[in-house]
Amino acid sequence: MAETIPFKTLHSREYQGHKKKVHSVAWNCSGTKLASGSVDQTARIWQIEPHGHGKVKDVELKGHTDSVDQLCWDPKHAELIATASGDKTVRLWDARSGKCSQQVELSGENINITYKPDGTHIAVGNRDDELTILDVRKFKPIHKRKFNYEVNEIAWNTGGDMFFLTTGNGTVEVLAYPSLQAVNTLNAHTAGCYCIAIDPLGRYFAVGSADSLVSLWSIKEMLCLRTFTKLEWPVRTISFNHTGDYIASASEDLFIDIANVQTGRSVHQIPCRAAMNSVEWNPKQNLLAFAGDDKNKYQADEGVFRIFGFESA
Repeated sequence: MAETIPFKTLHSREYQGHKKKVHSVAWNCSGTKLASGSVDQTARIWQIEPHGHGKVKDVELKGHTDSVDQLCWDPKHAELIATASGDKTVRLWDARSGKCSQQVELSGENINITYKPDGTHIAVGNRDDELTILDVRKFKPIHKRKFNYEVNEIAWNTGGDMFFLTTGNGTVEVLAYPSLQAVNTLNAHTAGCYCIAIDPLGRYFAVGSADSLVSLWSIKEMLCLRTFTKLEWPVRTISFNHTGDYIASASEDLFIDIANVQTGRSVHQIPCRAAMNSVEWNPKQNLLAFAGDDKNKYQADEGVFRIFGFESA
């Protein structure tokens, strides 16, 4: 049984470099590099060796003039990464050189960004509930739509023919892609839906809500299969592991919950010292990156993130 993975004996390591808090962490498609985006207006790329020790070298991505709120890697290219910032720009970077290769200025402060699984399009959501679809090759907008409700995290399904919006009304809006025609409105939660994750095997999606619950949905039937109930505060961030057996979720609770997707049971909690902004499992192995509002003893931002899953500290 998958249940026997001994999360209990595993350790977290801390990575320091940012000057202010880290908003977003994301792994590249090969699982060898982690990117972190920060309020300090930079993103950093870290080469992670699961068995390595010692100082981890990082590459700094400099150029944004406001907080780097979210970032996502090209799903087909291990060295290309896109960042979304409050400075209204979306930028594409080469993770080896740290150089910005493309940028586009959009109409508002960007807070959510995600790649289509085939790497051809990027979707960006801003604070004004506007969705922009970028053609990656030309790096130009091809669709723009403003919604008259609060739009939070966004995602494509693994096939790229469905697009999901989580909303402040507690619904998940399901759109056909590329037409962006409404297909379904799922009444998922009694409070706003904040985050969404797609099972890597394409069977499920999960939604985290302000009602402190995480719900698991069948993509085929568009029905809720179960809820995960361990957290007590609004769920800010969720992620499936690479096998689709586990789901991590985090909030202002001072732990990250890891639950078994099939049983709904919580199997491990990782203690943390602050509210979490971002959790993400490595796409190849059970390493979980996480970042939050950590402060030092002088109440200044620490600018750290951690990775859980190492056999030694």
